[in-house]
Amino acid sequence: MRRPLLLLALCLALGLCACAAPEAGRTAPPTASPAAPASSPVATPSSTPGAEPADGDMVRVLDYVPALYVELRYATAGNFTGQVIYDFQEAYLRYGTVKKLAAAAAELAEAGYALRIWDAFRPVDAQWKLWEICPDPAYVANPETGYSGHSRGDTVDVTLCRADGGNVAMPTGFDDFSPLADRDYADVADPEALEHVQLLERVMTAHGFAGYAAEWWHFSDTDEYPVNPDFTPPR
Repeated sequence: MRRPLLLLALCLALGLCACAAPEAGRTAPPTASPAAPASSPVATPSSTPGAEPADGDMVRVLDYVPALYVELRYATAGNFTGQVIYDFQEAYLRYGTVKKLAAAAAELAEAGYALRIWDAFRPVDAQWKLWEICPDPAYVANPETGYSGHSRGDTVDVTLCRADGGNVAMPTGFDDFSPLADRDYADVADPEALEHVQLLERVMTAHGFAGYAAEWWHFSDTDEYPVNPDFTPPR
């Protein structure tokens, strides 16, 4: 009787080992590593299908306001510094600000116009770079005293253009530091430029933006958001 019992014990042991091992030709599924949390979420229709972003989320403007034009001047050397200040091409803003911009763009479209964005969200390091080049608080916000509304994602530099993207007369170009850029418009002699800039200000103000006295193109959301030091738009 001992031999059959020994054989039975041996078979049971082999059976247990076979159950514990993976089948031949198959591997155990890898253990998934937890994804690192994003420093600042970017909400877009493709990344969050069917879900509306929160007002404080940073979003790509063209995803929500396609009928405007983006020409980020600090992404090229075509600005007053003659240098590239940041290396991305897309305009990002807070979703709450984008909703207001969409309303302004819709009203302007009814009159045959569109908006062209010259600057939107500006990373903190880009603001420091601008301040080092031009340490004049009349034209560049001092990062040591609260940064810029651009680094909050609630401020946008815009101009008026035709619906097809063609230029229209405006008081000055971008980053003009002359009295022509002031919002009192006392020095604007061209009646067409005056009409356009006043239309831009009237519509932007009606939809929740406040202008900056020294720059006719600069508008900040009346709902202020905190500085976003960690977010950088995708390259």
